[in-house]
Amino acid sequence: MSEVAKSGDENGVSEVAGNPKREADPGDAEPAAAKKRRTAEDAEERGEAARVFEIEADTAEDKGTRHTMEDAWVLLKDASLGSSGEMRCAHFAIYDGHGGRLAAEYAQKNLHANVLSAGLPRELMDIKAAKKAILDGFRKTDEALLEESATGGWQDGATAVCVWVLGQRVFIANIGDARAVLARSSTEDGDSSVKAIVLTGEHKAIYPLERSRIQKAGGVVSSNGRLQGRLEVSRAFGDRQFKKVFGTSDAVEFVHKLLKEGLTVTAVARRLVREAVRERRCKDNCTALIIVFRKK
Repeated sequence: MSEVAKSGDENGVSEVAGNPKREADPGDAEPAAAKKRRTAEDAEERGEAARVFEIEADTAEDKGTRHTMEDAWVLLKDASLGSSGEMRCAHFAIYDGHGGRLAAEYAQKNLHANVLSAGLPRELMDIKAAKKAILDGFRKTDEALLEESATGGWQDGATAVCVWVLGQRVFIANIGDARAVLARSSTEDGDSSVKAIVLTGEHKAIYPLERSRIQKAGGVVSSNGRLQGRLEVSRAFGDRQFKKVFGTSDAVEFVHKLLKEGLTVTAVARRLVREAVRERRCKDNCTALIIVFRKK
């Protein structure tokens, strides 16, 4: 394989380029191979069906010693879903469910469609637009999943690792501890070897950056390194019970909205406590004191 992996951004989306461009000196004659590669890349950017590599893929599963299978997967060599565009679009994903299979199945059915509707490039390659579409698709899927789980009364969650092939480029996105690994072959002194390159970063509550993010949002990482003492991964689809914590910004927005609606300070204080205990499942004693400064 000749892929070059670029480091992922802080939101967990990375990109692998099939044939990276080579900057040549102005006076150099362009090698035939480089010219052919550039022509293929230019064709891709124009939306033409340039195919430098073909795709062969399949999957296998086993529930192991667990009583049920909570994983779900997607294998779409043609993932256009009827959308217009000449650029190849393929999609592959694994969703690792926990607490049940419902979150994994929801993401399996909806994530790719949400990414497409968020503006995944189908005509001209635009790396920035592709990453934004993937991120927006992840957010939309999680928001809708949380609403669905609240209506259905379930609290399942799912980590994910997803791959999109657009033209000659490969985009990888993940949440939680699901992992994507690139096998890169090389030949040295006539000997062939394969090197494993991990393309994703794990999101676990025990890691300092994730711990800090959780605490700033009003969550708690227990001494065992788990979110609220229970969940090891710090990012996932679903897990409604862990996303209903009142952060400081959440509480301020909640109070501000009710005050703008004309409720009294007494009513707002009661609604705030009720929201924390009944809706967001705070298990500790909960007391709120609201002070409003009004202009005369």
